[in-house]
Amino acid sequence: VKNAVITVPAYFNDAQRQATKDAGTIAGLNVVRIINEPTAAAIAYGLDKKEGEKNILVFDLGGGTFDVSLLTIDNGVFEVLSTNGDTHLGGEDFDQRVMEYFIKLYKKKTGKDIRKDNRA
Repeated sequence: VKNAVITVPAYFNDAQRQATKDAGTIAGLNVVRIINEPTAAAIAYGLDKKEGEKNILVFDLGGGTFDVSLLTIDNGVFEVLSTNGDTHLGGEDFDQRVMEYFIKLYKKKTGKDIRKDNRA
């Protein structure tokens, strides 16, 4: 891989975007473009190919974040109208909750607390 398009969260400021681009360059990549993650999602689903102006709501549930962005697409031009989220809620949080649920269920059925069992 020599050329790269890198995605960043929509809420990244110019300094964060530049730092991301610099990191790509340091890694030996020719950073062709930096684009917002919600824009990348819309492109991946081909929403830029449909005619007319469209409003799109993108839910981005990452490993440690949850973001919601509202975009508009008009003649192939993307604009992020609004973005918000929780940087402390994401896939890892859901994994933790599911694990806790099954640990409690197992303890209720067997009477054993497996939290301290390294093999479990």
